[in-house]
Order: sequence, then structure tokens, then C-alpha cells
Amino acid sequence: MQDSYSYPLDENWTQDEIVKVIDLYNMVEKAYESGVNREEFLQKYRSFQQVVPMMMEQKRLDKEFELESGYSIYQVFKKCRTVKNNGKVRIQNENR
Repeated sequence: MQDSYSYPLDENWTQDEIVKVIDLYNMVEKAYESGVNREEFLQKYRSFQQVVPMMMEQKRLDKEFELESGYSIYQVFKKCRTVKNNGKVRIQNENR
């Protein structure tokens, strides 16, 4: 992971939408660094999907975020499917 990077955002989003997307990015970072509650992550992910409803756009943002940060939204979401309700999701990043 780089020490300093920028989040991929869309200039057409409202301030509220930007906050929702950044909240998801922050949860993904936390999942890699210390772990997150599964339900909290899924709540942020659903808010992200409301801002970015098209799957293709979600994938593009995930790829851009991963290139910038080394963290993957999809990998955290995938891990959530294997964790029980209110369980902790933590990603072990092999690249670090």
C-alpha cells in the first residue's frame, strides 16, 4: 500500500454521495489493516451501490481504488460471504 493516494471519485456526485463512497473506501482500508464488522461493511457497501448502481462502474472504481491503495472492495465483499452475521472481516494482504 502506498502511504498517500487519492480516492477515485466522480465529479458529478453530490457531497452526500461522495461521503458514502469514501465511507466504503475507509471500511475497505480498515478490513485490511485491523478488521471490520461484517454488517457494518455490508451497510456501507449497500450505500455505495445506491450511489453507483451500475456493476460496470462499481468494478471500474474498485480497480482504480485497488491500483491506488492495494486494497480491493471485491475481496472484502467476497470475504463477507464466508463470515457469519456480526463476525469480523479481516483480509490478509499477501502483497505486503
